[in-house]
Amino acid sequence: MTVEQLSEEERKTWLSALPEWSLCRDGNAIERTFEFGDFSAAFAFMTRVALIAEKRDHHPEWFNVYNRVEITLITHDAGGLSLRDVKMARKIDALSA
Repeated sequence: MTVEQLSEEERKTWLSALPEWSLCRDGNAIERTFEFGDFSAAFAFMTRVALIAEKRDHHPEWFNVYNRVEITLITHDAGGLSLRDVKMARKIDALSA
């Protein structure tokens, strides 16, 4: 199955529905930083994200220091941002709510 990269117009539309996320890597990815009360809470969040990522076979790039988790989403198969990233961002947002 071929995954299509979002057009510039689609990126703008979808990003408006993801106000906590921002474009990065020349518009080819999205990123968000999450902060938690402590390392255990941050790690628990990462574990929940990992379970979703594994189920969807769509794994984030991420970085964790103590209570902060930085997540970048990009669809490497599409060479940039795709609807898969948007859907994953929405699932991640639901976990952090």
